Amino acid sequence: MAEASKIQVEGLNLFYGDNQALFDIKLGIEANSITALIGPSGCGKSTFLRTLNRMNDLIESVRITGRVLVEGEDIYSPDTDVVSLRKRVGMVFQRPNPFPMSIYDNIAYGPRIHGVKKKAVLDEIVERSLRQAALWEEAKDRLNKSALGLSGGQQQRLCIARLLAVEPDVLLMDEPTSALDPISTLKVEELTGQLKEQYTIIIVTHNMQQAARISDTTAFFLNGYLVEASNTEKMFQTPSDKRTEDYITGRFG
Repeated sequence: MAEASKIQVEGLNLFYGDNQALFDIKLGIEANSITALIGPSGCGKSTFLRTLNRMNDLIESVRITGRVLVEGEDIYSPDTDVVSLRKRVGMVFQRPNPFPMSIYDNIAYGPRIHGVKKKAVLDEIVERSLRQAALWEEAKDRLNKSALGLSGGQQQRLCIARLLAVEPDVLLMDEPTSALDPISTLKVEELTGQLKEQYTIIIVTHNMQQAARISDTTAFFLNGYLVEASNTEKMFQTPSDKRTEDYITGRFG
């Protein structure tokens, strides 16, 4: 029997000033699954991703109507603690953005902000998070060295570990492998497959093969509209909408 959606989006519209960027989006996202958001550049998928933890609040002139429910809680309610929300629903960006500090301090940064002071506890969090991000073996002997000395792929896994350290429920990933080489990309893809056992993952990707490889559900965006969302295998084999088929087969985009 299907569980209730982890995230339920109802009638979501987003405006930049007078310009509407998202139109009446309705989407349910299941727990412990990977949902891929696909579509051509400028179609609204990254904007939509950022609505899920209110990152768009940081942009002037943005206005949002509709509802985004995370485990039944309307995150756009005036009562929502946005700092707490972003702890629960964290984001990994397109380019790795490690802090200019040691590997250890990158991971410990979030827990410290949230009040963890004991070194033994921080040590445990750092090791656990790096293990979860499949980076422990590569990083354990250089924890006190600068994170900026890691390769691009290692830096992206470090950013994932930094996110996991604050124990989120949902991971938002905005094209997390677009700046990585094929081997690093494969490592991040394998990692997402492991992480979905504990987390709900929503990933924006321009890579059709990646969406087909790693996601359970795919949602196709076009010109600010959600054209369709369905089981990934079904969408790639028998999409419901001709526009989806044209995009997946490379006729546009």
